[in-house]
Amino acid sequence: MRELIIEETANPKVIKYVTDYQLIPGSVELDRESDISEIPLAQELFNFPFIDKIFITSNFIAVAKQDLVSWDDVKISLKNVIEDELLAHPRIYIQKNKQVFPIYAEMTPNPSVMKFVSDRRILDGFLEIKKGEMPYEIPLAVALFNEFDFVEEVFINENFVAVTKNDSGEWHQWMNPVRSFIAEYLQAGNIVAHIPGNRHDKPVESITNREYSEDEQRISDILEEYVAPAVEGDGGKISLLQYIPETKTAKMLLQGACSGCPSSTATLKGGIENVLKQFVPELVHHVEAVNG
Repeated sequence: MRELIIEETANPKVIKYVTDYQLIPGSVELDRESDISEIPLAQELFNFPFIDKIFITSNFIAVAKQDLVSWDDVKISLKNVIEDELLAHPRIYIQKNKQVFPIYAEMTPNPSVMKFVSDRRILDGFLEIKKGEMPYEIPLAVALFNEFDFVEEVFINENFVAVTKNDSGEWHQWMNPVRSFIAEYLQAGNIVAHIPGNRHDKPVESITNREYSEDEQRISDILEEYVAPAVEGDGGKISLLQYIPETKTAKMLLQGACSGCPSSTATLKGGIENVLKQFVPELVHHVEAVNG
């Protein structure tokens, strides 16, 4: 196969990758709800979270993106992925011959953090580790630190791994290699951690070595029911670290994508503080963030 030719289209959201041979008879249009189990090319392209649709016809692949990235930043990366896949599967379709460990990437509100999600359980509870600590009891984190110099922090939850990068580049450069590395690591049956994950219900116990007070338990229950699912969906975790009754202040421990996120302060004040004021106005007037 010769090198793909990149062609712009009249639609600024769509770009074409043109081949010199027939890919498929007819055409096919795919979105994120389509069955792509026998189309490896589509599987690889949809690992990029900014891609909305793929259109494959006789001699080209057209890709539609969201507005949050520019073609100048990603078109070469996509071209490389398409070329690799066409070398492996020139006629687009294959028959599935084995089950792989499914991992897909999700952006988070924190631009430094990318979330890599599986539909299988990775860990019971959660673990968080920063670069330099090199926790050999968490082999998956060690492997990521060793393989990728830009990785600063790893947060492992029950079904995802949130990876924090440094400022030396952008996620569109690294997302696919990290996703493939995690998928291959898990597919090979390698150990995620030699230690148990921290519990989700009372993380403050391991920090302060004490039980929740009655008031802390009420606040924690509200966080668990109304706040935690949305925060974990964005690749982070929020827990009650301390409650100060004299000032009616709840201090929150931010971990994963939440730690250091530019929007976390606004979320804390505009969302979480309002939720707690609504359900326990007699207990909480203020919330404060402590980055994990």
